[in-house]
Amino acid sequence: MDKEEVLHAENRSSDSNSDDEKRGTRAAALDDEPKITLNTDFVEDKARSKRLRRKVDLRFLPLCAFIYLLNYLDRGNIGAARIMNEETGDDILTTTGTTTKGYAVAISMFSLAYAVFEIPSNLIMKRYVRPSLWLSILLAGWGAITIGFTGVQTYPQVVVLRFLIGVFEAGFYPGIIYFITMWFPVEERSLRIALVGSSASAAGAFNGAIAYAVGQFNGAGGLEGFRWLFLIEGIVTVACVPLVLWFVPDYPARAKWLSEDDKQYISDRIQVRGGGYTKAHASKKEILTTVFHPRMVAHYFAYLCDMIPLGSMTFFAPTIVNGLGYDSLQANLMTVPPWIFGYCVCLLLAYSADKNNARGFHVAASSTIGFIGWLVQAVLPADAYGARYAMLFLCASGAFPSANPLSGWVTCNVPSIATMGIAVAMNNSCAGVGSMISQWIWLDSEAESGYTTGNAVCAACSAMAAITAICLRLWYGHLNRVGARDARGQQRIWLY
Repeated sequence: MDKEEVLHAENRSSDSNSDDEKRGTRAAALDDEPKITLNTDFVEDKARSKRLRRKVDLRFLPLCAFIYLLNYLDRGNIGAARIMNEETGDDILTTTGTTTKGYAVAISMFSLAYAVFEIPSNLIMKRYVRPSLWLSILLAGWGAITIGFTGVQTYPQVVVLRFLIGVFEAGFYPGIIYFITMWFPVEERSLRIALVGSSASAAGAFNGAIAYAVGQFNGAGGLEGFRWLFLIEGIVTVACVPLVLWFVPDYPARAKWLSEDDKQYISDRIQVRGGGYTKAHASKKEILTTVFHPRMVAHYFAYLCDMIPLGSMTFFAPTIVNGLGYDSLQANLMTVPPWIFGYCVCLLLAYSADKNNARGFHVAASSTIGFIGWLVQAVLPADAYGARYAMLFLCASGAFPSANPLSGWVTCNVPSIATMGIAVAMNNSCAGVGSMISQWIWLDSEAESGYTTGNAVCAACSAMAAITAICLRLWYGHLNRVGARDARGQQRIWLY
């Protein structure tokens, strides 16, 4: 949105201020009432904002990014375990008697749990358990279950443990996003979400490198290589629980490392554009609007479309590379360069999307690049190994970089601040649904032909994500022109 549009929107807000006051008389009595104050006495001190922003960033972003890296390592390690040491019959499928279809079912159970437990987790964090404690509980849970994978012997055990990992991992990323809305205004969220979320790309790179190294331990101590992988990564995860519990701040008002004046300044700064911590109850209208309004459904649909190629990269990248003529350990190692490239694109795209207030166009551009990568993979001959491997770099530049601006965009335009946690969880639950779909499109019967179905579906989903992002961008332009209000009847500036 350019400066002239912002001024027009603020003028509309000023003209309707008296009406807003009448509507808000009853709501203002609530102690925890969320606010979006377009017209305010708050005057931002840019130097002070920069100093506090840097202080908050350093306080929890590196730690949260590292923990999310562990989250993705523990989530995606089963993809590496699927082919690790398969030449000697020591991969997880052979050892536990799991078929390729059974593998897809196990991964789907993770995705099902991930989709179902998103909203309950965010509601618990909003109303009952402070963020640092709740995130620590989730971390301890999935770390312990990852260690439990060291002892799996049968297919049912694989399914049950994958489901339980999904239960605990479900709330972590949406919890982090919700947490970010308590500390940063809308124009700074996509980059912070990307600084955490891009750890998923880094995890893809680390997982390949770690799997290659750990695969060399196959048979050591009487354990297969995949058991060493689960054991090592699980122990590291559990060891990080005290760090989250002690060092992750909760809300600005509880931050002992901030002065009282700084606490108030941060809270006021966030509320100018909508955000901050609140226990306010949402009305039935606000909840229904957040869940079912076509605009919000479009957000969820775009994220769902993006999650299918993202899930494919997460769980099947080693399998895809394995199909390019590499053995199991080399395949894990060869997934590293595309992930590193995707990580760099993640950060650049999120920074530019926030800086230029152009999340829709950035998502569309990234998804289009991903579309090209998947489409070319689908039509190339199966033995065009070099070209097909090069296309993985484009695929990695599509799904992961688009995910972060899409997540931030939802928080910028949520129908009501009281339903922020619901909107974030609804959006992120699409990751579970998308991952579930991705499990069934990579068919073993198509290994020799280059996985045409998987590549074609990912191409179509990338195209739909790009189209939906453009439509949402145009929709928000219209809402700003007509001065559309949110679900609470408050004047809003809708972000692009």
